[in-house]
Order: sequence, then structure tokens, then C-alpha cells
Amino acid sequence: MSIKKRIVSVLFWSVVSAAFIGPGTITTATKAGVFYNFQLLWALVFSTFAALLLQEASARLTINSQMNLGEAIAKKFEGKSSKMLVLFIVIVAIVVGCAAYEAGNILGAVEGLGMIFDVPSYIFVGGIGILAILVFLLDSVHTIAKLMGLVVFLMGIAFLYTALALKPDWSQVIKGSVIPVIPEGTGSAFLIMALIGTTVIPYDLFLGSGALNKKQSIKDMRFGLSVAIILGGIISMSIMGVGNAITAEMPNAEKLQFLSSINFDKDGYSLLTEHLQREIGMFAVYVFGFGMFAAGFSSAVTSPLASAITARSLFVNEDNEKKWGTNKLYFKLVLAGVLGTGLIFGFLEVKPIPAIIIAQAFNGLILPMIAIFLIYVVNDPEIIGKENLNSWTSNILMTLVLWVTMILGLTNIFKAVAKTIGYDLASTDFALMLPVIAISFIVSITILGRIYTKRLKLAEQQH
Repeated sequence: MSIKKRIVSVLFWSVVSAAFIGPGTITTATKAGVFYNFQLLWALVFSTFAALLLQEASARLTINSQMNLGEAIAKKFEGKSSKMLVLFIVIVAIVVGCAAYEAGNILGAVEGLGMIFDVPSYIFVGGIGILAILVFLLDSVHTIAKLMGLVVFLMGIAFLYTALALKPDWSQVIKGSVIPVIPEGTGSAFLIMALIGTTVIPYDLFLGSGALNKKQSIKDMRFGLSVAIILGGIISMSIMGVGNAITAEMPNAEKLQFLSSINFDKDGYSLLTEHLQREIGMFAVYVFGFGMFAAGFSSAVTSPLASAITARSLFVNEDNEKKWGTNKLYFKLVLAGVLGTGLIFGFLEVKPIPAIIIAQAFNGLILPMIAIFLIYVVNDPEIIGKENLNSWTSNILMTLVLWVTMILGLTNIFKAVAKTIGYDLASTDFALMLPVIAISFIVSITILGRIYTKRLKLAEQQH
């Protein structure tokens, strides 16, 4: 594999990083750093590993079966009464999710530009909309993917520079990366959910699978995908490091008083600007602002693109195939619908931070559903072929990812219910965690068991 091919592969797969490193990542990772320093860094390490594992399975499925993830799901339910229900659930979850992210993407990009230029926000919103439309006028999805890869590269430089200039405590970085903890406080589990939801995005699986060149080799795919996602994870960790710097040097009593006195959802960006200006200077504010704009803009492009690719993969057929081309009516309608939704909210100047964090947590909840779809199709010999079925190792690792995401999702639901009735549950409450862990484990193992029971029956029939 030549150096040029390696670079092109990494640039292409950086479209996945462009999709998951958006304003939501910046907001969520910064908040985690401010409130918990590097204690939740393990959640980003896990989510980076989970994203790589699921994306590799999805891409391998596409190369081996010559069908992307959406097409594989549609085929799996072909002829079954539940097909339309399943497709409806998937398309609503992905398209509605993309539309929700689009508003946050555009507004987050506007916040980034606002750190650099003193210009009315509606001008920024209009400019971002025009830039996105110009990108969508490109003929090739692969060209768009490579362009977004370049944007991710520039964004990465901006965030890495800012994080390193703040001189983090590397012993705390290592400790936070390898020791999983759920800090006390009802918000920590929700924030962990959001950190995972901001990295392992369901629509990202459809985007990577749908945009992939099906002639690419498994080896080339794995190299480009691994480098792109790991770099994306490092960028997310750098953003947490910027948030960490705000409270890292504070004594515990002072930190608690500071955290209780701020409304991060309302004042998060202004706090960040003040700290960067005080510690490094205005140049750091401009660099971080550019990074935030790049994150918002790249996600503002990939979100409608992922939505359109997903819709096409699920609903294209021989009768309407010509209308689902990249520059054809149906594809463009989905692009316009998602982008238009974001622009409307942008012009209305809806504040992004609370909506972004809620959207990230919601994505963490629907992720297990998409993961279940994926683990089933990569174990279906009718779709992927007998010789290309998932290995035991891959299935165990995918089941582990499913188990952890289910634990976090159920924990968040239980905490929300408890808060509604006025009961405050500690994040480390064993009485809460034990049934959540048990239920998630049983469901995950049951799914794995059903898969291997079916595979054994098929093997017996062939003999």
C-alpha cells in the first residue's frame, strides 16, 4: 500500500471523525473536563474503541456483501411483516437525529466564529448555509468525504495546540484513561452517556458504510479507518483537556463553590473564552474558535449527507433508483430537509448547549438498537457469505460494546425516573447498578446465544 493510498484512505475515513466531532463533542467533552477533570477520560477511550469496532464491522459487511448497512438491514427483513416497522424506526431515528444535530452543528459553528469576529449571527448562519450548499454541489460523495477529512485535519491541529498549551498533568491523563469511575452526583452518568453518544453515533455507521468504495480492500479499509477514528478520539480527549484546565488547579472547596455558582449550559462558551484569554492569550481564543467552527461546519455537511445516504440505502428499488442518485431529486430533498431545519433554528438563534447535550444522550440510548442490527447482519450467511461471517473474537467484543452501552442507557433511565419522583440516587449506588448490569448482560448474552444457535443449525443442515 503506497503512501499516497494511505493518505487518501485516512482522508476518506476522516469523514467519520468529521461527523462525530461536532459542537456536541466540544460542549460535552468540555463540560466533563470542567466538572470532573480527567475522571471521565475512560469514557472517550471506550467510545473510540467502540466506534472503531462497529465501523470496521459495518465497512467489512459492505465490502464482503457489496451491500451497505441500510441495504443489508432491508434485505434481512425482506418478506417479513415487520419490515416496514423496522425500516420506519431506523429512518426516523437517523433522519430526525440528523435534523436535531444539524441545528446544533450550525449554531455551534456560529459560536466558534463569534469568538473571532464581532458580526451578527444571522450573517454567519447564512454564510454557513451557502458554504454547505456549495459542498453539496460536488458530484461525488467520495470528494465530499475527502474534503471533510482535510477540515478535520485542520480542526485537530487547532484543538491539540490549545490542549497542549494549557500543560495538562499527564499522570492524571493516564489515570483517567485506564481507570473507569462514575463520580458521585446525578449528572455524571448522564454525562458519560453523552460522551459515548457523541463518539459512537448511529448515523455515522450508515454514513461510513454508504460512502465507502465497495472495491476497497479490507486491509486498506482497516488502515484508513483505524488512523482516522483514533485521531478523532485524540481530538475529543484534547477538548476535554481544555475544559479540565479551568478547574484543575482549584482546591476541592473552591471548585465545588465555583461549579455551584455557574450555569454551564448558559455560560459555558464565555467561561472558556475568559480562561483561554487569561492563561494563553487571545490567539488561543481565535484558534479554539476556528476549531469549533470547523467542527460545526464539517458536521453540518456530514449530517445531511448521512441522512440522505441512509434513506437511499433503505428505500431505493428498481422503480425509483434513478431518482436516488447523488444529484437526483430524492437524495437532494433529504439533504435540503435536514440542512433547512438547521438553518431555520440558526436564524431563530436557539441556544445550542442544552439541546446538544440532550441529543447526545438520546443517541446513546438508540445506539444499542443499531448495534443489535449490525451484530445480526454480520452473522447472517445469506447476507455476508459463509466464509465472511463474524469471528468469535469480533462477536465477543461487539457484545461487550453492546453490554456497556445498554448499562449506561438503563442507568440514565433509572436516574431520570428517580429524579422525577424526588429521589436522588448516587452514581455509585450498588443497589441501582447491580440490576442494570444484570439486565444488560442477560440481553447481550441472549442475543449472542441466538446468533450462534442459528449458525449451528445452519451448519448442521449443510452437513
